[in-house]
Amino acid sequence: MSLLLRIVKKMGYALLVLFGVLVLVFIMFQGFGDPARMMVGQTGDKKTMDNIRKDLYLDQPKWKQFVLYLNDVSPLCIHDKEEIKQKELKGFFVGGNLKWGIKWPYLRKSYQTKKTVGAVLMEALPGTLLLALAAILFATIIGILLGVLAAVKKGSWLDSSAVFASIAGISAPSFFMAIMIAYFFGLVLHPYTGLNLTGSWFDIDEVTGEKYLTLRNLILPAFTLGIRPLAIITQLTRSSMLDVLNQDYIRTAYAKGLSKGVVIFKHALRNALNPVITTITGWFAELLAGAFFVEYIFGWKGLGKVTVNALEKLDYPVVMGAVLLSACIFILINLLADLLYAWVDPRVKST
Repeated sequence: MSLLLRIVKKMGYALLVLFGVLVLVFIMFQGFGDPARMMVGQTGDKKTMDNIRKDLYLDQPKWKQFVLYLNDVSPLCIHDKEEIKQKELKGFFVGGNLKWGIKWPYLRKSYQTKKTVGAVLMEALPGTLLLALAAILFATIIGILLGVLAAVKKGSWLDSSAVFASIAGISAPSFFMAIMIAYFFGLVLHPYTGLNLTGSWFDIDEVTGEKYLTLRNLILPAFTLGIRPLAIITQLTRSSMLDVLNQDYIRTAYAKGLSKGVVIFKHALRNALNPVITTITGWFAELLAGAFFVEYIFGWKGLGKVTVNALEKLDYPVVMGAVLLSACIFILINLLADLLYAWVDPRVKST
């Protein structure tokens, strides 16, 4: 199967998964009860309730509500002129009063900030991207090095220490580690570390009011978020390397007089990386979409913190948009993983 056909087939599966997520999101947040009443509470005024019901199409049958919701979030759409103007849709439209078009998905508006959900999520996404990238880089570099070292030094104290540390890292829940690390390094040891208990990737100058980058606040949440993937990458690299080091072509490479470093890192490691790439890409997607506890505890402004805040305030459009964005992130990273497989292991292209 060619690489292109493989990607097309995976995209077909991805669209089915995304449609399933859309159905579940709609059922969970709009399919039962009265979302308008839940958002404004028992004391909400009639005008606010009517506006919410109109925006969510709650005056329509359930099947039509879902079709209209699908039309909103889909890039391919049909809208009339009034809807395009009212919703401030961005894209390319053709036709008369009823227009066909290609647009950016419309995820509705937040009932707390009155901003479009897309704008709210895009404000939070850079923070989550930065945090997830820092965490996965830390986990990948240290994890692969520890895994290779443990495999090469099998049976030594280095091997035993790496295995023990990885088991401890896998067993430790992220929310527990976040609380402990925040307390000790951000509070108890703050005079020595200079690290803050909470903080985002930017601070605001009290005099000028301008934002400026503060990567120091990234250290604790990135370290906390990277502990579990680090442990798993270490274990998987060690196991995969042990399998590869026993192969005939490795003994042949040594027989040809190649140095140990060349054999390990050029021949053995490259052929051992496929399962590791699967883990890295999977964890990166999970870190992007699921760093809720870590972001919340460290006060890091990202998708997780925004989603938790929206849940607390029953701001359902933001929650629905965050779930859909998370699903898209998983799909895109899985496609990227397929491309990486083909680059790392040429045998994938011919399968």
